[in-house]
Amino acid sequence: MSAILSLHDVSKSFGALTVTDSVTFDVPEGQALGIIGPNGAGKSTLFNLITGNLAADAGRIEYLGRDVTRTPPMQRCLSGIGRSFQIPQPFDRLTVFENLLVAATHGRGLPERAVEEDCAAILERTELIAAANRPAGTLSLLQRKRLELARAMATRPKLLLLDEIAGGLTEGECVALVDTIRAIHREGVTIIWIEHVIHALTRVVERLLVLDFGKVIGIGEPDAIMASKEVREIYLGIEI
Repeated sequence: MSAILSLHDVSKSFGALTVTDSVTFDVPEGQALGIIGPNGAGKSTLFNLITGNLAADAGRIEYLGRDVTRTPPMQRCLSGIGRSFQIPQPFDRLTVFENLLVAATHGRGLPERAVEEDCAAILERTELIAAANRPAGTLSLLQRKRLELARAMATRPKLLLLDEIAGGLTEGECVALVDTIRAIHREGVTIIWIEHVIHALTRVVERLLVLDFGKVIGIGEPDAIMASKEVREIYLGIEI
């Protein structure tokens, strides 16, 4: 299976602080990869490097076999890299449907009339259709999380990056959101998901990658990774 995304010795520093340290991994097309690690491990920075919101200091990022290390964020989005943010960032005064139209028209480079039907379908599948005409600023946390997912999906991503989308939700809310993400993955969308809610993550992903102080300390099948002595000591804080 060919890789949709490949990182080769990617590094990023802020002054003397190295936040991404020679990170190397591949994501096969159609796979779901989970990323875990302590706070400050460099997880969100890694997403910003993949999307182009931050420029790598060293290394190479390949997407669909092309070097995109210096490609601007907008071009990466148009080519099929979509993302959600850890803290939902909707346009609060726009309606839920208008938020999707903005994402679809700018993220796909199409006029509104060409994306309206698709945006309505995305609202259906993310269980937001009843809130379509409500201002985004009036939504509950679960609805805002769903809107983050819907906006990312409106760009029609081949590669979907999810940043702690289950954080702050109740158990029931988390289960419902995970079911939606699983359905998206089953349709063939490649997913990279940063998450602290491990039981949610492992219901979707086939592999886990563990970051600590910007370094990859493990990548593999979820059960094997979570059983690792190093992962348990560093990530879970358990002395073995």
